[in-house]
Amino acid sequence: MMASEPDPRRAVDAAAGVDLSNELDRLLEGGRSGDAGPEDVQRGLAQLVLTLVEVLRELMERQALRRMDAGTLDDDEIERLGTTFIALRERMEELKAVFGLTDEDLNLDLGPLGRLR
Repeated sequence: MMASEPDPRRAVDAAAGVDLSNELDRLLEGGRSGDAGPEDVQRGLAQLVLTLVEVLRELMERQALRRMDAGTLDDDEIERLGTTFIALRERMEELKAVFGLTDEDLNLDLGPLGRLR
């Protein structure tokens, strides 16, 4: 690529960054409006934190599956990981119920990259 040509990857990254920024703003907008109550702020923050936890959980599960497929985990490690992921999923369900959130509430729009899930 010549120095004078724009890098198309930067354009996608920039667009995705703007869309992600807009999505994060939307999640937190309850905290910025003048009439938002503490419950709105708390729910918006919980939505953001649980979304991040869900992204990390999904990444860790995918990595564990790759390691299982590659044969780098023994049976005990597989059992512990399975138990841990089940417990985390159950806890996430409890927290979503406490804050009145659904799976769709934790599904960020990443712009040109699509929805999170």
